[in-house]
Amino acid sequence: MAIPLSYNIRSLKVRWASTVVAILGIAGSVGVFVAMLSLARGFKATLVSSGSRDNAIIRRAGATSEMESAITVDQIRVVEDATGIKRGPQGVLVSPEVVVVAAFPLKSSGTDANVQVRGVSPVVLQVRESVKMIQGRFFQPGLNELIVGKNANRSYSNLDLGSTIKFGGGTWTVVGIFDAGGSAFDSEVWCDTNVLNQVYKRPQNIFQSATVKLTSPDAFNAFKDALTADPRLTVQVDREIEYYEKQSRQLTTLITVLGAIIAAVMGIGAVFGALNTMYSAVSERAREIATMRALGFGSGSVVTSFVFESLCIAFIGGALGCIAVLPLNGLTTGAMNWQTFSHLAFAFKITPALLLGGIVFSLMMGLIGGVPPAMRAARQTISVALREL
Repeated sequence: MAIPLSYNIRSLKVRWASTVVAILGIAGSVGVFVAMLSLARGFKATLVSSGSRDNAIIRRAGATSEMESAITVDQIRVVEDATGIKRGPQGVLVSPEVVVVAAFPLKSSGTDANVQVRGVSPVVLQVRESVKMIQGRFFQPGLNELIVGKNANRSYSNLDLGSTIKFGGGTWTVVGIFDAGGSAFDSEVWCDTNVLNQVYKRPQNIFQSATVKLTSPDAFNAFKDALTADPRLTVQVDREIEYYEKQSRQLTTLITVLGAIIAAVMGIGAVFGALNTMYSAVSERAREIATMRALGFGSGSVVTSFVFESLCIAFIGGALGCIAVLPLNGLTTGAMNWQTFSHLAFAFKITPALLLGGIVFSLMMGLIGGVPPAMRAARQTISVALREL
């Protein structure tokens, strides 16, 4: 015979002070847990959305990122002759690119932060179709002109449309602002590849990577096999989306582990709070429990009843923690991308799966905090407890 669940609900109201303390402890743990994981997911989503399944990125064999890579202009010409590359009005859609890091002052603090400046080909908007000009115009090849991602425009001084800025020994004019759909490119500044090489006194025949628009995602394997089998090339070929997923892995793992550690430490405190609440409930209700046992409720019913009460506290705490962090969803923040040593703006990403994970985490705390007191309640001797009546 099961103890009515309404008995446990009424008990939560009667002992509201200790119940509220336990709920707040669990809510704090769940809030931190969800917030940290949403930070990691936002960072990963920003980088992964930078890539496209029908784009391929070519780097020097063994280079873990564009910063370590180098491809000669002769190798670029071999790549352009490969099959499976989409053609546009200006020819094959291949964008040889170079990347440098420049320090620009943040609008918020006035301190410098590293920004990734990418030298691109004039066909880059056809290669990366998700990137759209939203203000001004595209840069004119051969001139010191910049187009700026929308997050870079918001975050840094002197990157407004029409303004000029000095870096790398040159003076540049911002002629356009682009929207890259929330990807990492929104934090970048783009200009002509050849001009960037000239300003930084780099060899004109060396690039760091080449991004290619394929005729379809299915053309990737044949394209990759053709390049890796060509004795004139020593390159590695990745789908662009997979390349950026790898780039996000290091910091995503760090944030996830750090968040899990913090949430675990706070969770231990919350579990002790739940234990204290439930042990107090068992102690104060010793005679009630003995009476219920005398009326015919078994030990299993008592255990189930107290575990249910603990899970109720945990669920309310978990739901409260999830609701508390919901306003963070979409809030933009920034972090250093360790692969490029540049500042990357990204948004917290709170998903239904993450909220469900927070609720499961809270129920685990409730289960751990509820079972020992429930077992104690079930072991109480009926005769001893009834003598206290």
